[in-house]
Amino acid sequence: MFKVSGFWENIVVETAARYSVVILCTLVFLAIFEIVTSYKNWEEIKKGNFAVAMATGGKIFGIATIFRYSIQHNDTLLISIGWGMLGFFLLLVGYFIFEFLTPMLKVDEEIGNGNKAVGFISMMISIGLAYVIGASIG
Repeated sequence: MFKVSGFWENIVVETAARYSVVILCTLVFLAIFEIVTSYKNWEEIKKGNFAVAMATGGKIFGIATIFRYSIQHNDTLLISIGWGMLGFFLLLVGYFIFEFLTPMLKVDEEIGNGNKAVGFISMMISIGLAYVIGASIG
């Protein structure tokens, strides 16, 4: 006989649930990044703006890395989502700190204008912060 409680404990079901939630959260978080940046990520990527592609790729990798640690260190889906949301918030704060600490350089504007060096640094900051944030997730 089919047991509902056993259904949710099945590793395939749990994996599919976590995967679906991470995809949904990633889309929501990328939409938030889209709001806070002066450029439109996907329009710029479609035009071939490699700086935007690197910065966006770093954000995607950062979000995924944070959720990787969140899933690894938490038993329930809801707790993993909570830690993932906190991690994303810290990643977003890191983006604003990067902009603030470089007053001689308008990071957002430079990335939007296709400055690959700034896009690369932005990508590496997102990746680096994600590892630090992820390591502290309990």
